[in-house]
Amino acid sequence: MRKYAIIGVGHVGAAVAYTLVTKGIADELVIIDTNEKLARAEQLDLQDMQGRIETRTIIKINDYSELADTDILFITAGNIHAYEEKQAQGNRWAEFEYTKEIVKDIAPKIKASGFHGVAIDTMNPCDAITQYLQENTGLSQQQIFATGTFLDTARMQKVVSDQFNCDPKNVSGYVYGEHGESQFTAWSTVQVNGLAVTELAKQRGLNLDELEEAARRGGWEVYVGKHYTNWAIATCAVKLSQAVLSDARAAYICSCYSEKYGTYVGQPAVIGKHGIEEVTTLPLTDDEETKFKHSADTIKEKFQLLDKQTN
Repeated sequence: MRKYAIIGVGHVGAAVAYTLVTKGIADELVIIDTNEKLARAEQLDLQDMQGRIETRTIIKINDYSELADTDILFITAGNIHAYEEKQAQGNRWAEFEYTKEIVKDIAPKIKASGFHGVAIDTMNPCDAITQYLQENTGLSQQQIFATGTFLDTARMQKVVSDQFNCDPKNVSGYVYGEHGESQFTAWSTVQVNGLAVTELAKQRGLNLDELEEAARRGGWEVYVGKHYTNWAIATCAVKLSQAVLSDARAAYICSCYSEKYGTYVGQPAVIGKHGIEEVTTLPLTDDEETKFKHSADTIKEKFQLLDKQTN
């Protein structure tokens, strides 16, 4: 029995639920939202379509006690209106004050439920709020991680694949650091069809900084056009969950705890049945190491400052 739960069924949570049900990934799904009518509506809508798909998922709503035997818990709660307000002010980190209140509400309930599975977070600011969630739920740093730069890496793969006319899956490598402004593409890790992108870029006269900026712009274009993002981030979250349930021990980048820097930050890790099985340390260039340290320090400093300000 593959049992999933989702806390927060806004755009991202609903996309995760739809993916789990239509692909037959979840045998049982628990949907939790403060908006009871919304949770019920999503339950009914997902149930209505099951006469037209090949699998069946049992769907329950708003019962934290169901988390006791849940394998994977997605935390996708947020406040899109507050997010838009803070984006307009040019301060994405200010969203922390809203998501922190969400964590204060749900963390004791998760803890009381006896949940002992693996939790995957998509809330923002992603790295900092995941650390706050970990500290307040009492889950281990192995059990809880976030999508982090897994999505940003996919955006990089898309931009690079467009440039080289190949499948995005033929582009390997990682975007490190904060799921935010201080992230960076570690070009030394990127390959296209098995060939180093740094060498290919030299041969073609490509500017890697411009490609990195194009990947960033792609995410903003989605947000500006829709006022939210959902399909790509939901796909990333589900992909990570499948690595857990199948004990794939797959190497993906995500936001997990760095012992070296003392914070959650986007870095490669091996993901299996316990969550983060191990953090992978790849050889980066000196410039990339400096950027990684800067990004991790940025997360840590802002987290400490905002945590004090919002207490």
